[in-house]
Amino acid sequence: MAQVASVNSDARSAMEIIKERVARTQVKYHRWAKTDRTARFGDLFNLVCHPVHLLVAWEHVAHNKGARTAGIDGVTVRQISESGQVGAFLAGIASALKDGTYRPSPVRRVLIPKPGGKSRPLGIPTVTDRVVQQSLRMVLEPIFEADFLPVSYGFRPRRRAHDAVAEIHYYASRGYRWVLDADIKGCFDNIDHQVILDRVRARISDRKTVALVRAFLKAGVMTDLELERAGEAGTPQGGIISPLLANIALSALDEAIMAPWAEGGEQSTQWARRRRVLQGLGNWRIVRYADDFVIMTNGTADDAAALKEQAQVVLAGLGLEFSEAKTRITHLSEGIDFLGFHIQWRQQRGSGKWYCMIFIADKSFAKIKQTIRTLTPRGSPRPLTEVIIEVNAALRGWTSYFRHAIAGRRFSFLRYYTWRRIVAWQREQRRWNWTKVKRWLRRPDGSWRTIATEDAVLFDPTRVRIERYWYRGTRIPSPYDPITTS
Repeated sequence: MAQVASVNSDARSAMEIIKERVARTQVKYHRWAKTDRTARFGDLFNLVCHPVHLLVAWEHVAHNKGARTAGIDGVTVRQISESGQVGAFLAGIASALKDGTYRPSPVRRVLIPKPGGKSRPLGIPTVTDRVVQQSLRMVLEPIFEADFLPVSYGFRPRRRAHDAVAEIHYYASRGYRWVLDADIKGCFDNIDHQVILDRVRARISDRKTVALVRAFLKAGVMTDLELERAGEAGTPQGGIISPLLANIALSALDEAIMAPWAEGGEQSTQWARRRRVLQGLGNWRIVRYADDFVIMTNGTADDAAALKEQAQVVLAGLGLEFSEAKTRITHLSEGIDFLGFHIQWRQQRGSGKWYCMIFIADKSFAKIKQTIRTLTPRGSPRPLTEVIIEVNAALRGWTSYFRHAIAGRRFSFLRYYTWRRIVAWQREQRRWNWTKVKRWLRRPDGSWRTIATEDAVLFDPTRVRIERYWYRGTRIPSPYDPITTS
């Protein structure tokens, strides 16, 4: 084990060979699952605790954004790496899994602030649990990816939020404009454990693997005050395995709503859907990103109401319910907010033609402005270079995400807003009046310079290229299917 786990060595090619070996195994299981939709898989636990899988899982955890954080044991990835004991660490995990002594630790709960003064609980597992969860995910995901429908986009390989938004745009442009804009009440906190385990057992016959899934669901949460034992529902947000388990449960909703689109169904072909429209009947489609979803129909508001009732029944079977205050039936001419975007069917200025248009939602724009305000407090004594670097990181990430929307005006205002915030901060810090500001930033020809220091230049959002994100549909490649990838 120690020889295999020589992570700090220079033999990069050896790690690539190991990853290819794991990838081949994943492709094999995905192919089997796709070929036989009723097949159940056994002897998976040996893969979860195999040294090669654990090593690849460690690599993933070590390069993850959360690698610097610690669970309840206070141990970080960096501490393990610097101690030179990665091999022994992974060997210990393998041994504990094989002899049955491994027990997941409770996750450390932290609260992430949300707009409106609310907070979102986030669970941080220990490094050991992260490695085991990642190894377990690498084994389960290829199997369940064969079952997931293409209408689901959240936390799935090579799928992104833009694909979900593009699908809404695609079908809205083809008449699907009555929408159930849904919000699930406390989704991750309330998913029934038994439902998850039953759906896992439908594909996994290996008792040890199912028991490991159950152990993570029952691990509990450690707060600042006490240990909270897990009940019969909920998957802790923050765990590597949690999004996959949530998708396994919520795929029941996808299957129920999309049943008419299945082979032989009433809406399975383009001609069948067209015939329903000619008969005055509606067609429908769900677009889901994790626990955020919309159901679209080219029928009427009554069709959308019937779909809401159907979705309520399915969700009740999962231990979930709608948040009535945030769930509504609306026409796209009124617009909906989805994944930070505002999607609306509206008339184009000048031409008078109607299109589905995608804008930046007001909440998303307010959030980036609040981020800029937080980074540029007027009383801050920090060096200008540090502030510019942090502001640039925020602006680049935000504009990269929203560059596929109709964003020109908001990018332009964001450039102005950021400039004003930094100038106001420098005036306060240096006791400058506007004459001195002009001396700092005005060129001899009267134009304004970009705010910059010797080591940093303020990012200009208007230089980001705005372009449409095209709907990929069933052409999204799967990493577990060599045919679609090629």
